[in-house]
Amino acid sequence: MAASPIPEGYHSLTPSLTVRGAAGAIDFYKRAFGAVELSRAVAPDGQRLWHAELQIGDSRLMLSDEFPEQGGQAPAPSGAVGFSIWLYVEDVDAVFKRALEAGAEEKMPVSDMFWGDRFGGLQDPFGHNWSIATRKEHVSEEEMRRRADQFTASTSGAEPAG
Repeated sequence: MAASPIPEGYHSLTPSLTVRGAAGAIDFYKRAFGAVELSRAVAPDGQRLWHAELQIGDSRLMLSDEFPEQGGQAPAPSGAVGFSIWLYVEDVDAVFKRALEAGAEEKMPVSDMFWGDRFGGLQDPFGHNWSIATRKEHVSEEEMRRRADQFTASTSGAEPAG
């Protein structure tokens, strides 16, 4: 029987995180984001996790402990530079609050953004950045450009274009 090119339950893009303390990360993601653990494979050392899979909303997240001897490094405690997982949820304020209570650090407070999302940024206790959002309105390309110009002007002190 032929296999589907994308396994059932997955989407085209599935993040896979390397963390220090994968078992603790799984517990955090359960508390913060309502993750459901689907699988866990323990390494031969009996301590580290080779691979685990979680379900968050309609998407999968894979993770493992770091294995520096095999080139698998977790982010530095100061955080993942240039990388963020974007998570759309029904209620960004509630999920963001729950994540902070579970141990995340706020990087950008939740606010209404020019592109139509209510959005906030945080860093989990394992150094990974998360962008949490709820779509509030669909914004046309033209309107988004106008709002972006206003936003840029308001943060730089310049007058908006147009």
